[in-house]
Amino acid sequence: MTPSYVLTLAFAAFLLAGLAVKFWLATRQVRFVARHRASVPAAFAGTVSLAAHQKAADYTVSKSRVGLIETAFGTAVLIGWTLLGGLDALNRALLAWMGPGMLQQLVLLGAFAVIGGLLELPFSLYQTFVVEQRFGFNKMTWKLWLADAAKATLLGAVIGLPIAALILWLMGAAGPWWWLWAWAVWMGFNLLLLVVYPSFIAPLFNKFQPLEDETLKARVTALMQRCGFAAKGLFVMDGSKRSAHANAYFTGFGAAKRVVFYDTLLAKLSPGEVDAVLAHELGHFRHKHIIKRIVALFALSLLGFALLGWLATKGWFYSGLGVRPNMVGPNDALALLLFMLAVPAFTYFISPLMAQFSRRHEFEADAFAATQTSGRDLGNALLKLYEDNASTLTPDPVFVKFYYSHPPASERLARLGAGVPA
Repeated sequence: MTPSYVLTLAFAAFLLAGLAVKFWLATRQVRFVARHRASVPAAFAGTVSLAAHQKAADYTVSKSRVGLIETAFGTAVLIGWTLLGGLDALNRALLAWMGPGMLQQLVLLGAFAVIGGLLELPFSLYQTFVVEQRFGFNKMTWKLWLADAAKATLLGAVIGLPIAALILWLMGAAGPWWWLWAWAVWMGFNLLLLVVYPSFIAPLFNKFQPLEDETLKARVTALMQRCGFAAKGLFVMDGSKRSAHANAYFTGFGAAKRVVFYDTLLAKLSPGEVDAVLAHELGHFRHKHIIKRIVALFALSLLGFALLGWLATKGWFYSGLGVRPNMVGPNDALALLLFMLAVPAFTYFISPLMAQFSRRHEFEADAFAATQTSGRDLGNALLKLYEDNASTLTPDPVFVKFYYSHPPASERLARLGAGVPA
C-alpha cells in the first residue's frame, strides 16, 4: 500500500473509532444521569433540593443530546473537508480566481474560517437561545449577540491574518527549519496575548469595574498577601448581561495579572466563600499549575510544528487527506489546514490523560485553599456553584474519567475531608 492510502485508512479508522467512543460516552452519560434523576444522592439530601437536582439532570441531558448531533455533524463536515475533497475544491476555486501566492493562501485560510463558523453557527445559536434560555441561564439579547459576533470577527481578522501571514512567510522563506522559527513566533504571540488580553481585548466584550466593597477588598487583599501573591487589581465583570452562570478567575501574566469576579458570583457567595474560591485559584499559582501548563503547551506545540515541518514536504500527506497539492505555487496554507483538521482525530484518545492531570491540579488547589481559608466555606462555595450552574451531582464515572477537567462535586467534597457542607 502507498503511504497516501495508509494515511487515508488510518485517518478514517481513528475518526470513526473516535466517533464511536464519543457516542458511547455521551449515551452512557445521558442514561446514567437520567437513571439517577428521581432522587437526590443521599450525601446531598440535606443540602440540595430535588428541584435543583432534577434541573441539573435535565440540563445535562439536554446539552448532551445537542452535543451528540453536533458531534455527528462535525464528523461529517470533517470528512467533507478532507476525504470528500471540500478543501481541495475550495483551494482550486481560489487558485482559478486569484492565482497562486500569499494573498490566495490568506484568502483560503479566511474562507475556511468563515465557512466553518457558519456551519457551526446553528448549534451555537441553539445552545444559547434554546437550551440556555430554557434553563434560565441565557441573558444575552440578539443585539448583544450580533455585537459580540461582529467584534470577534473583526478581532480575529486584525490579529489572526497578520500572524498567519508571518507564519506562511516563514514556511516559504526560512528554509527547512522554518517550523522552529514559526514555533517561536507562535509562542511569543501566545505570551503576548496573556499580557494584552486583560487590558485591551477583554474590555471590548465586558465591563470591568474595580471591586468597590471595601470589606471584601480588605479580606481578599489580606488573603493574597498571606499567600504571597500580587495582582494589578481586583475587578468585577458584568457577566450577568450574558449568562446567569457564576465564576471567578485570574487573567494576565507577570505584572499584568488581575483578579476578576463575575458579578453573579459576588451575588451568590458569602465573603468567606469568596475568600475560599479565590484561595483555590491562588492554589493553582502556588503549585505552579499555570507555568506547568505553559511549559506543556510549549513542548506540545514544538512537537506539532516539527511534525508539520516534516509532513508539509510529503505529497502523500496532501493526497491521503483528499487534497491535490499545488504543482505551481506554495502549499503552506493547505498544510496548515490539513494538519489542523487531522491532528484532533489522532490525538482524541489521549483526552483521559489530559483530563486526569487537570483534575489532579484541581484537587491540589482545593487542598491549598483549605489550608488558607475554611474548608467548610470552600465546600459551601463549591456546592453553590455546582447547583447554580446546574452541574449534575450524578455524572457517569467513565464519562468523568474521559472528559471532566474538574472533579465531580462528591469527589471534591470528600477530598476536602469535611463531607457535604451544611
